[in-house]
Amino acid sequence: MPNEPLEVTLKVTRVLEIMDIPYFITGSLASTLYGMVRSTQDADIVAEMNADHVKPFAESLSKEFYLDEEMMCESIRYNKSFNLIHKECVFKVDVFVPVPSDYLRSQFSRAKLHTFTFQIGAGAIFASPEDTILSKLRWFRAGGEGSDRQWRDILGVLKAGSGEIDVKYLRNWAGELKVTDLLERALKEAS
Repeated sequence: MPNEPLEVTLKVTRVLEIMDIPYFITGSLASTLYGMVRSTQDADIVAEMNADHVKPFAESLSKEFYLDEEMMCESIRYNKSFNLIHKECVFKVDVFVPVPSDYLRSQFSRAKLHTFTFQIGAGAIFASPEDTILSKLRWFRAGGEGSDRQWRDILGVLKAGSGEIDVKYLRNWAGELKVTDLLERALKEAS
């Protein structure tokens, strides 16, 4: 596959769409869309799945992906993540089952469809640039603030979106998510 990360991810999002499961792509694929291109080892999808989705979701993807239905059920029960690994190219897709929150509702309301043209036209729903930055800030903090790749992703989205990023939105949610200090540092470095 010429664009393995995106093409493999779109196989998963197509199934989510067919099953009418709300989702959005976040993480490195989103930061690449809005910022600087870089290779990635996996894709991150937030999906509002429930136990009734597991069997048909697994059946739809089992020919092309290694997956574990028991892990999927546990992830849904405890609002964690599970992964799918593409059999041909061994690319991993992590699916996060979120805890409902005001911030999650905000993320879903701001997520947008982006279309791509390679072999065939395809599209998927991505987190907004602002929510991509906030998610990256949270992962950066959770990872001990040592990931240069995460930090470069944050700065890349800020620089590429200069003048279009909703800084008021960022500051509002950064306070709620306890990453205000990191946001202010990133804004300063990106200017």
